[in-house]
Amino acid sequence: MPLSNDSKILITGGTGSFGKAFLSKVLKQYPNISRIVIFSRDELKQWELKQKFPQKDYPQLRFFLGDIRDKERLNSALEKIDIVIHAAALKQVNAAEYNPIEFIKTNILGSENLVQACIQNNVKKIVALSTDKAAAPINLYGATKLCADKLFVAANNIKGDRDMSFSCVRYGNVMGSRGSVIPLFLRESKKGVIPLTDNKMTRFNITLDESISMVFWVLEHALGGEIFIPKIPSYKITELAEAIGPSCKREIIGIREGEKLHEEMITSSDSINTFDIGDYYAMIPGDYQPKAHFEKMGFNFKPVNEGFSYCSNKNEKFLSKEEIRELIKKNVDRKFNPI
Repeated sequence: MPLSNDSKILITGGTGSFGKAFLSKVLKQYPNISRIVIFSRDELKQWELKQKFPQKDYPQLRFFLGDIRDKERLNSALEKIDIVIHAAALKQVNAAEYNPIEFIKTNILGSENLVQACIQNNVKKIVALSTDKAAAPINLYGATKLCADKLFVAANNIKGDRDMSFSCVRYGNVMGSRGSVIPLFLRESKKGVIPLTDNKMTRFNITLDESISMVFWVLEHALGGEIFIPKIPSYKITELAEAIGPSCKREIIGIREGEKLHEEMITSSDSINTFDIGDYYAMIPGDYQPKAHFEKMGFNFKPVNEGFSYCSNKNEKFLSKEEIRELIKKNVDRKFNPI
């Protein structure tokens, strides 16, 4: 179900980094779109977003204060909506270890509320944002996101004969997103010292624009039940530090609780249900094969090798420090970015 001017969209977590950027992209490409609902619980961020997109210029834009923990509020916000982008989540690894039940309430129970509300309102297309930390999770945040992924995949089994589909996108660190390592390194570089957890650490990297383009692609091509993973580059943490602060000292502080040395988006155990479709991998439930669906649209749908895994330290493409520096210049907010 590709986007069009007739689309009626709701974005959960719509005042977050992804939500704001996705909103801007949609309004730029579809200035006469029928309706967009920004659903979030932060009244200050909603007020700030309203200043950027005033009602007189964007009459199709609506702001709903609400929490995905509140199913009744979701039901109200979803009336006559046909596309949902689910970006709302609690995301900080350390906070999850200290406050596990809060992450369970939002990331798991809130996701189930959204599934049920979407079914009740006959929403046509639902795309949920996941994370590389949901693959073989070792922290509570990753575990809650894995549960959320399972809920959205399984929702396709309980929709009955309704014309609707649920899919997920799973990707790595969004360059420059709030709370991520790049803003931290940029900030600390001004002090002359960059803290490294481990010299061997690697991470996947995706820009905000790339993540938005992926969601657009999934809206148009997903059958339902898939977890889509993009083919994106990795970087070494040492190369990132060199790109940001070449003259800075390095301080090794050790891996934090719940943190991996290398991230993984597809485990070897997942390989039997994973397929290569060009720019993306698709993990699919074992009880159906969407081969004909993707080949009909011109994609070469082929299984990956048994035992295949997609890890940040075994990637085919690694960013050089020069490439990292250029990406930061283009994609990280200037007010945080001295490069």
